Amino acid sequence: MTGKTAPPAAPKKASAAPKKASAAPKKESTAPKKEPAPAPKEEPAPAPKEEPAPTPKEEPAPTPKEEPAPTPKEEPAPAPAAEESSAPEHPPAAEQPTAPAGESAPVPTTEATPAPQEGPPAPPAETPAPEPEKPKEEPPSSPLSLAVEEVSQNSVTLTWKAPEHTGRSGLDGYVVEICKDGSTDWKVVNEEPFLSTRYTVQNLSSGNKIHVRVKAISASGASVPATLDQPVVIREILQLPKIRLPRHLRQTYFRHVGDAVNVMIPFQGKPQPEVIWTKGGQPLDTSRINIRNTDKDTIFYIRQSQRGDSGKYELTVRINGAEDKATLDIQVIESPGPPQNLKLVDVWGFNVALEWSPPADNGNSEIKGYIVQKSDKKSGQWFTVLERCTRTSCTISDLIIGNTYSFRVFAENGCGLSETAAVASGVAHIQKTKTTYQAEKIPQRDMMEPPKFTQPLTDRTTTRGYSTHLFCSVRGFPQPKIIWMKNQMEIREDPKYIAMIDQGVCSLEIRKPSPFDGGVYTCKAVNPLGEASVDCKLDVKGKI
Repeated sequence: MTGKTAPPAAPKKASAAPKKASAAPKKESTAPKKEPAPAPKEEPAPAPKEEPAPTPKEEPAPTPKEEPAPTPKEEPAPAPAAEESSAPEHPPAAEQPTAPAGESAPVPTTEATPAPQEGPPAPPAETPAPEPEKPKEEPPSSPLSLAVEEVSQNSVTLTWKAPEHTGRSGLDGYVVEICKDGSTDWKVVNEEPFLSTRYTVQNLSSGNKIHVRVKAISASGASVPATLDQPVVIREILQLPKIRLPRHLRQTYFRHVGDAVNVMIPFQGKPQPEVIWTKGGQPLDTSRINIRNTDKDTIFYIRQSQRGDSGKYELTVRINGAEDKATLDIQVIESPGPPQNLKLVDVWGFNVALEWSPPADNGNSEIKGYIVQKSDKKSGQWFTVLERCTRTSCTISDLIIGNTYSFRVFAENGCGLSETAAVASGVAHIQKTKTTYQAEKIPQRDMMEPPKFTQPLTDRTTTRGYSTHLFCSVRGFPQPKIIWMKNQMEIREDPKYIAMIDQGVCSLEIRKPSPFDGGVYTCKAVNPLGEASVDCKLDVKGKI
């Protein structure tokens, strides 16, 4: 320790120093948040480093490494009042603890004041601080969207939505309260909370105005109530009868034989309307048909339907002379019978023609078509060749030569295929036939024709030394003979001239003509039926 030290004193005085030193932390112990050890349960432990002369009754601090002079963070146990000493009021500076940062220094007068009498001290700062209490869980929020669904002569039906916040424990249910208009006496309607978000308040007096509110209840308490803005007037609201026939019942309702018929048809009307079912103007057979009516719908039920249950049923909803009607058309169907009189009409080449008659029993449903199958004798398996054939005859092609075929036909309606098929009595054997080709006789036409030029020759002018051509076209049968002439002289085998004919086009090539080659050229065509000719003028100019 630094600074001045106190002179050694008697054992009693020496023990006073720690006591006074501990007086300073008494006031500071409230500032730090350490939990001091309870005095009654603390066991005295010798402090070897504390003082040369230990005091027998002193209760040292629980920290074993305590210094002779206590530091600000120590919390020593209080010394007994019997060891009160006559130490100076102001102890040396080295024995005074320094205050922690951010805390005010202890008041000197508090340090110097000794305990007035002996006895177990119980300063409030040294008692164990109680643990902080957990915050209470908040109650649930108010129910949402409280509204009136229906009002009758003596009841009102309410609906709402669950609250946004229900708490950790969840909802126990809801409580509905009512209060007459003009009164503040709220009365609980339901004895126990319920979890449904719909409730009907019964046994109300007609004509009264009541206020309604709903609370959400949980383990943490009740929510703020959700209240209707306006009071509800308890009275019957008249409504004309109206049947709301479902869309799928507005057309024929098909069922198979043996199936159950369970139809629910909703309606509306106030007060509760009278519901009447009839078939053909007569009451229903209650031994087969069960009717159950409520204030909002009627249920039509047949456990096992039969074809005799088909027909049109009339539903009437009536209130004091006003009524609404609807018709329920039920058709109970089953599989049709097989087609009749199936026979092979003709077999030719790779083809077979079949005919049959409609089935005698259509299963109380329109026949949608027929399925035709074939089976060859080698494999014995049936293969479908036609589906949904709407006629009572067909032609089957692409059969294999050398095979023998059998045929059968099924009928099909809304319930499905017939259980059995009609089988043709005969078989079709596809034989290989020899065919001979006969050319079609075409009448001969007389093609004989005398020569006729379809394109005449044209006058030409050419240059000396440059070859030129003359062209014309001719037709005729037999093919005519072509003769070329120059100035009425036939051109024979002259290498200067090359004459050709192709597909009636006649051409004459004059190779490197000279002015001597100019003149009038004639093309003459001759056959047994006659002759024809055309001519042109050729002018050969010298080089410039």
